[in-house]
Order: sequence, then structure tokens, then C-alpha cells
Amino acid sequence: MLERSIDWKLKREINRRGGMYIKLAATGYAGMPDRLVLIPGGQIVFVELKAPGKHLRPLQKKRFQELSQLGFKVIKIDSAEQIKELIAEVFR
Repeated sequence: MLERSIDWKLKREINRRGGMYIKLAATGYAGMPDRLVLIPGGQIVFVELKAPGKHLRPLQKKRFQELSQLGFKVIKIDSAEQIKELIAEVFR
């Protein structure tokens, strides 16, 4: 599955459930996750999309750690199965 396919599928699933799926353009702050997902009820999830088997770059790992320490949920998604897991977790 291509990264673009994962992006479309995740966007569709989030929007179907009343959430917002926003592409982040963190100009001047490299390494930030690709997407911001806003879930009804006030949940925020930062998502980094990757093609299957691709890994986070060192700066991305640093940003993940920073955001996590601030209390945000931050995940990498590289498969349809991970989309299902995220949906099940945030839309209980």
C-alpha cells in the first residue's frame, strides 16, 4: 500500500466519524508529523504517514518525543491495520 493510499483511507475514516483531518505545514519547524487529527470530544492525535516498512528519521523521532512529553498522542501509520487500530482506540 502506498503512503498516498494510507493517507486517503485515514482521511476518509476520520471524516466519516465527524473528526477533522488536517495536513500540517510546520514551516520553520522541521520533523513535525504530517497530519493533525482532531477527534470529537477534544482529542488531538499527531500522525506521521509512512510507506510500509519505512522508518522515522532521527529528527522525526525527536519531535515525537517532544510532543509525547507534552501529553499528546503521536503515532506513525504505515498500514491499513494501524488505521483500524487508531480508529478503534480514539472512537470508542
